[in-house]
Amino acid sequence: MGVEIPVEVGKHSNNKQLIEKSLNHPYSEGIREALAQLRYNFVLTDPCLCDHPIVYASEGFLKMTGYSSEEVVGRNARFLQGPGTDRRTVLEIREAIRQEKSCQVCILNYRKDGASYWSLFHMAPVFSKNDGRVIHFVGVQIPLSKFREDSSSSSVLIGNKTIDLSTSSDDKLSRFYSPNGVTNGVIYSGSCRKELLANFSIDLGRSGLYNPVTANKSDIEHETCEAKDSDKQRAIDAWTSVFFELAQFSKLTGSVVSDSRCCTTTKVVAICSSLSSSLSRIQQSFVLADPHAQDMPIVYASNMFLQLTGYSKEEVIGRNCRFLQGSLTDRLAIVQIRKSIQTNQSCTVQILNYRKDGSSFWNLLQIAPIRNASGKIAFYAGIQIELPDNKEEENDTHNSMSPRMNQLSALGAIRIAVRSLLGMHFSN
Repeated sequence: MGVEIPVEVGKHSNNKQLIEKSLNHPYSEGIREALAQLRYNFVLTDPCLCDHPIVYASEGFLKMTGYSSEEVVGRNARFLQGPGTDRRTVLEIREAIRQEKSCQVCILNYRKDGASYWSLFHMAPVFSKNDGRVIHFVGVQIPLSKFREDSSSSSVLIGNKTIDLSTSSDDKLSRFYSPNGVTNGVIYSGSCRKELLANFSIDLGRSGLYNPVTANKSDIEHETCEAKDSDKQRAIDAWTSVFFELAQFSKLTGSVVSDSRCCTTTKVVAICSSLSSSLSRIQQSFVLADPHAQDMPIVYASNMFLQLTGYSKEEVIGRNCRFLQGSLTDRLAIVQIRKSIQTNQSCTVQILNYRKDGSSFWNLLQIAPIRNASGKIAFYAGIQIELPDNKEEENDTHNSMSPRMNQLSALGAIRIAVRSLLGMHFSN
């Protein structure tokens, strides 16, 4: 698969509980056993978790790559990439993820022992019917056959010598193409061809698979690969089989999934996975609220916010921030927040809020509008910093970085994440 998404290194080891929940929460308990019965090479990833990790890897995938489940689950699939992996293919996959669309590409990946292999990679998102967000991507790999069958010609002409690909062994081809250990010409591996520096002209006769070019010593190694229509259909069939199991087991929990984004009548529509991934890297307690929806519901809550308040994401998303208020919350602070929102202005207040367990804490709260690339207000951000209870803790805080500076830093990062989407829709 090999999708490169730059994030902090080593995060996957801290996501064990989140990864378990990623597969167990939307589906009933039998989903793992059902997926284990499928004889395909596939993985499930979660774009909402930090670094978009693999949350399930099939037995076929593990055998194909040589890794164990413990070595795969929790990691971004970029570990399959190597020196020969085409960056353009990686970018194509990354763009499909960003746009939450399917893609099908041929990619050169690497096994645990370092050996490379070509596969047809088919990836598509799995949507939640409840809120339309992407909850998983399913990626299927179909290994490509070693030699391509071509009806028009099965031989290559190099100089005055003809090699019959249908009868030549790997060893014979290797000796012919690699005199004195130096590889020349074009080497075919299945539907793949590897174009290297050539000391002679190459002609494939009537096959028309390769147009000879003049070799240049400045040329660099280049590999291409094509898949047969049968391989493409196999990939689609495999993905469909995996999705069928996910759909069946999601019905048992009420978290029904779909292979396309469904229209929803709920008030809250999830932000896109690309934005969610960017926001997850901001180490600060904050929420994003949708000012265009009724009652201005929360559409994103950071992990640090959940830790601070004791609520789960399911208990927060879709609610107005007032649930943090309590009997001793200052009404004047609430009025100040409302006025700032009505006038599209920022404000900072100290307000007494309450956790899920009923305990209170003093919150240095900054409210600020977040504009998209076109200048329109897309969200309101609420950035929380718990104020210390005593002066000693307050002095320690000031010796590092002031709460206000932390808030400004987080606010800047949020604005960059939103504007980097270049005017894309934040919900669909």
